Amino acid sequence: MVTATKTKKQSSSQSTPDHYVLRVELMGIQPAIWRRLHLDGRTRLNVLHHLLQTTMGWSDSHLHKFDIRGKHYGVPVPEFTDPGWELLDEKKYRLNQLLAEGDTCDYLYDFGDSWLHRITVESIKEVKPTPSDGGFAWVEVGERACPPDDAGGSGGYQEFLDRLEDDPYGDETKAFREWAGLDFDPERFDRQAVNAAIARMLWNGWIKIGP
Repeated sequence: MVTATKTKKQSSSQSTPDHYVLRVELMGIQPAIWRRLHLDGRTRLNVLHHLLQTTMGWSDSHLHKFDIRGKHYGVPVPEFTDPGWELLDEKKYRLNQLLAEGDTCDYLYDFGDSWLHRITVESIKEVKPTPSDGGFAWVEVGERACPPDDAGGSGGYQEFLDRLEDDPYGDETKAFREWAGLDFDPERFDRQAVNAAIARMLWNGWIKIGP
């Protein structure tokens, strides 16, 4: 059992958990593809990356970065030497060190297709940890399937959605469905499957939250 009270303060504690509620929306696509993610504020950005991949439904097969207040966080890549593209090591920063209630930041996945996600901190709650507390994360709600990787970015995927509505049996629509997998459904979001995957990641130690 945890008790929670709402706070607007930003916390940087490495030992005391706080409960962040994030809205994550994939930009440039209508109807909107979004999720509401609950997680421990002590989560490091590299772990948040893995949670976002699982929560949205990506395959984690491309580079990524976070943009927060004009700074870039990710996995440092020596080849990226252009001014303004330096990446701070995401393993060294926690969510509650960088974002307060009401703040927004961007998460970019795949520098080619440029899948841009807008992350909004909807609320922060103080929580009382239990002796066995090791962090937490789950998805409360979401809508619509994540596009397949390499689908051509938001513009390319939006074209497919438009064709699906206007010409559902056309050759281009059929070709995309065959490439994406015949069971691909743009309207489907399986929250239970996502939460089961996150639970396995936490249980098996694939991701770690906390001190």
